Amino acid sequence: MIDIDKLTEPELIALNNRIVARLRLLGQMRAHRQMLEFKIGDRVAFHPEGRPPVAGMLTRYNRKTVTVVTDSGEQWNVAPSFLRKAESSEGAGTEAAKIIHLPKK
Repeated sequence: MIDIDKLTEPELIALNNRIVARLRLLGQMRAHRQMLEFKIGDRVAFHPEGRPPVAGMLTRYNRKTVTVVTDSGEQWNVAPSFLRKAESSEGAGTEAAKIIHLPKK
């Protein structure tokens, strides 16, 4: 155990920086572990606050989030802790079920 009462201000700042860095690393490791529960192409769902539930396809892993593209073409970056596997749409199991048509710009 560290007796912080005997540390100088610079030592406390250095200790604080190490604690913050360690907490960030642990959070990233947790997010990565949760991300690995899903794979690219999975149908997933989540419920944004104040909005109806959203379902779509996981299309990309980001550093802390994953990208989900909805059937209507919206793109969301979502923390994996908010995701759950979604019910497959009609034609599940076929290649056609894995295709999302995005609007042309």
